[in-house]
Amino acid sequence: MSPQTKTILVFSGIVGLLLVASLVGWWLSRRGSDGGGATVRNLNARVRAWWGMVAVLAACFAIGPVATLVVFAFISFFALREFITLTPTRAGDHLPLVAAFYLLIPLQYWLILDQWYGLFAIFIPVYAFLALPVLAVFGGDTTDFLERSTKIQWGVMVAIYCISHAPALMILHPDAPQGTGQLLLLYLMLVVQISDVMQYVFGKLFGRRKLAPLVSPSKTVEGLVGGGLAAVGIGTALWWMTPFTPLQAAGMSAVIVAAGVCGGLALSAVKRSLGAKDWGRMIEGHGGMMDRMDSVVFAAPVFFHFTRYWFPA
Repeated sequence: MSPQTKTILVFSGIVGLLLVASLVGWWLSRRGSDGGGATVRNLNARVRAWWGMVAVLAACFAIGPVATLVVFAFISFFALREFITLTPTRAGDHLPLVAAFYLLIPLQYWLILDQWYGLFAIFIPVYAFLALPVLAVFGGDTTDFLERSTKIQWGVMVAIYCISHAPALMILHPDAPQGTGQLLLLYLMLVVQISDVMQYVFGKLFGRRKLAPLVSPSKTVEGLVGGGLAAVGIGTALWWMTPFTPLQAAGMSAVIVAAGVCGGLALSAVKRSLGAKDWGRMIEGHGGMMDRMDSVVFAAPVFFHFTRYWFPA
């Protein structure tokens, strides 16, 4: 089966699931005079947002890798904007912020397009890490300099460097049949998002014990266990779209789920420390772009390097 056929099959399955979810949401909303309550309205908002996100991803896959890179570059842009919006800056930070938005983002994604893995892997954690505080020096403001520089560096790492590892899966095996890298990207996104959705569902149905009540009050131990196992099971069942065996797919899915949970908790802690519930309001039912990508932030680089090490071309 060719990668293109596998991609069509996966997207057909996703559309089928969204149709079922839409019908369930419509039925639940019809049961009550208030539209089924806040939970049902939130569910329907999430499903509508998923339709849009799946349509964008499908269009990118149909057009080609360049379109996918452009979309993820915009995702990094919006995620960084949300991060910087919640972390107050000063006039002295303008130069490093201009560099982050208008130099680091296009360069990082160009390195993926050019398949220059060596520089892609170290460009931000080495060169940008050193350059950003130097640029801030020329702002002439030393007030809270360390804190301000660290916030910008952290925002660049999570919003640009980490997220860029998702589309970078397309350059992992340049000699493989066309579409193989896109399938790896699709696999990562599916397992991450299914894990988030199933943890939400299991938490609503069976949640009793809070996982980290001060960090993420909605996350429960039962949701983590039930949703994580469900995501691993689905990831295992989708082994045929990857270079993994079923057992390897189970292990890789577990790695994705674990990293995604860690990312969600870490970025939730950042939000709470800044007194915010959501990173933004960009995506209906989901919050901001970073709210939707927080699990991907940790899962993408871990999955990328696990795959690169264990499954070389």
